Amino acid sequence: MLDLLLGAKIHGVCLDCVVLYLLYLRKENIANMIKDKLKSILSAFSYRQKVFLLVTGGLVVGLGGLFMYLLRMHTYLTDDPSACVNCHIMTPYYATWMHSSHGRDATCNDCHVPHNNIFAKYYFKAKDGMNHVRKFVTFNERQAITAEDASAGVIMDNCIRCHTQLNQEFVRSGRINYMMAKRGEGMACWDCHRDVPHGGMNSLSSTPNAQVPLPDSPVPDWLQGMLGKKGK
Repeated sequence: MLDLLLGAKIHGVCLDCVVLYLLYLRKENIANMIKDKLKSILSAFSYRQKVFLLVTGGLVVGLGGLFMYLLRMHTYLTDDPSACVNCHIMTPYYATWMHSSHGRDATCNDCHVPHNNIFAKYYFKAKDGMNHVRKFVTFNERQAITAEDASAGVIMDNCIRCHTQLNQEFVRSGRINYMMAKRGEGMACWDCHRDVPHGGMNSLSSTPNAQVPLPDSPVPDWLQGMLGKKGK
């Protein structure tokens, strides 16, 4: 490679062109290595084994895609509060938030996920979301949902983050975190502001007629028609 570059310089050939050509050759070599590796792996399987692996892989990908579609996974990548009512047990919390002062200026993610960095945000969101899914599908959700310690810590950090001037300049109450409050070294924000933003204790039975943007059924119209469920 060095000889080729030196030769190009001596004969006045464009060095950039030579470098691009060398990069192209390297890319081709890597592609050929990958192809050879795949061929050697596939040659170890019989025809029936290949068909079995192909069908199994298709089923895994297809059912995984269907599962993510039914859960409306794409909506959780945004900050749209309506994603929270994909699960109907969250309707009272969406309704009370929507009618509160926070409904004008803050989304669910503004309060309920960390904002240190994007990795921390989506890691916590995924972990917390899967915890919700686990409890929902196993019928272990509480009638009145309350924040666990990890979530409460994030919520209080976000109270202080949004209300920094109020907490640290005016009343100077935001210099502690949730765990310090649990140890009795101070008070959590909601010890005083208990009804912000969801009002009192909420449950499905306390807001039976809450008007929220519940998602449409993921079952297509033609399939609902075949099943005789259309219009029911």
